[in-house]
Amino acid sequence: MTTYCCNTTLVVELAIPGAPTETIDLKILKDSVYLLAPARDIEYVSALALTWPVKPEKAEATYEHGLLRIEVPLKDPMEDAVKVPIRTGIVETKTKRIAAK
Repeated sequence: MTTYCCNTTLVVELAIPGAPTETIDLKILKDSVYLLAPARDIEYVSALALTWPVKPEKAEATYEHGLLRIEVPLKDPMEDAVKVPIRTGIVETKTKRIAAK
C-alpha cells in the first residue's frame, strides 16, 4: 500500500492482483478507507485510518493490472467552521481589597 498527498488530494494505491473488479468492496468515510477484495485463494482486507479528513463523496478509484488507485480530495479543516461575532464594549471588573493584618 502506498499513500501520499498531491496538493489537495489524497492518493492511496493498493496491490490486489487477481481480484475481479466486480468483487472489490471499497468504502470511504471522512476519516478512513476500507477494502475487501476476494481473489482466487486470497482475500485482501485493508483498513486505513486517515489523519486528515477527506470528501468521500468525491472519491474516484481506478483498477488496472492488479493496482487499485484511489484519489479523494482533502477536506479544508475550516470548511465547517462557524464565524463567531466579536462584540465591543467595556468589560466590567471588580477589585477585591484584602485587609492587611
